[in-house]
Amino acid sequence: MSTLPTIAGLAADLRAGRTSSAALIEGAFERIQAPGGEGARAFTRLYDEQARVAARASDELRAAGLARSPLDGLPVSIKDLFDVAGETTLAGSVAREGEPAATADAPVVQRLRAAGAVIVGKTNMTEFAFSGLGINPHYGTPLNAWDRAGGRIPGGSSSGAAVSVTDGMAVAGIGSDTGGSVRIPAALCGLVGFKPTARRVPLQGALPLSASLDSIGPIAASVACCAQLDAILSGQDLAPAPAPLRGLRLAVPLTVALDGMDDHVARSFRAALARLSASGAIVQELELPAFARLATINAKGGLTAAEAWWWHRDLIDRAAARYDPRVVSRILRGKEISAADYLDVQQARAAWTAEVGRAIEGFDALVLPTVPVVAPTVAELVESDDAYFRVNGLILRNPTLVNFLDGAALSLPCQDPGSAPVGLMVAGPAMSDRRVLSLGLAMESVLKPR
Repeated sequence: MSTLPTIAGLAADLRAGRTSSAALIEGAFERIQAPGGEGARAFTRLYDEQARVAARASDELRAAGLARSPLDGLPVSIKDLFDVAGETTLAGSVAREGEPAATADAPVVQRLRAAGAVIVGKTNMTEFAFSGLGINPHYGTPLNAWDRAGGRIPGGSSSGAAVSVTDGMAVAGIGSDTGGSVRIPAALCGLVGFKPTARRVPLQGALPLSASLDSIGPIAASVACCAQLDAILSGQDLAPAPAPLRGLRLAVPLTVALDGMDDHVARSFRAALARLSASGAIVQELELPAFARLATINAKGGLTAAEAWWWHRDLIDRAAARYDPRVVSRILRGKEISAADYLDVQQARAAWTAEVGRAIEGFDALVLPTVPVVAPTVAELVESDDAYFRVNGLILRNPTLVNFLDGAALSLPCQDPGSAPVGLMVAGPAMSDRRVLSLGLAMESVLKPR
């Protein structure tokens, strides 16, 4: 993949008159609609007419000295689970066709529009966001820009969001993250993805998977892009500044998080830690026994299955045959979870979060591989239920730790140039978002593929 444009770079081009929003949007649609490209699989809906009007308006405002934010006039994609007034929110499914249309834009959509973002379309996703692989039998699966000829998965559930960025169809994609759905596609596609503390960005108007675990965040080309987008989505004034690396205490969890790494991920992760150490960070290994217990806590399906079943039960009664069988089977696990089981998980989560919080006190962040393997092929996962569910569990494992912690996490690329993308995850407890972003800004120059 060639070097991708950033928000700062495009905003500078607009200020200097080297391009216009209208030109950027036309370029985005040319790539989306290119014959043989991934646009038809990356997007489920396009807003070509509205986007062109918004781009012309942005150019006129800028000419009058009224740019609304660094994002003003830039093409942005939104995941297919965000409400847009007048449309039925499908969430990568066909089961909701004919359901009532949304009456208002989701708050995150409103905030993007207010910042001047030009929304070019809704992006494809795993049906109802319930998988980390990005495979969709209804709309097709957009292919990873790395080894596209080999047919690699983009990761999910925000699959189209990542591909919209790698293919120059948008400068950023807005996704959701319940167990890694922003960070996984970012890691597998060589991008940056940020999962905020859930409460910082309003979830209203986003079709839920798990109300206890859902969060909304960006996928983009750089940490600075994600920080700028997070400031807009969370309603904060400014993105954070880089933190100095020298003297930072970074904990590498030895429990669970390093299990099952393939050779390429293991080499890339070790090399990344060595570069951070050489830059003055103090990298320390840490046993976290709580991480080993999470699978047992969630053995019956956990909060996600219980809360997904609660939301989907009526729709499944009406339209079960229209669901992806591999999605509906996971939702149906929630039908067997009792109220006592659900409360047990909630109580276990509170105790688990407190234990992990005590263990990482005194560290500036956790660092771990976002995903322990490189992107597998679509074909090998489509052909086998066993492979699908085994790989799905492996890919979701590390990101899920942070969602259960109610934490903040950033995935940034750390592989050597020309090799398969690998994500390094920087994570912290609840409301450590700005600290995590500051660390990411500092680490990016050290870890960026060279």
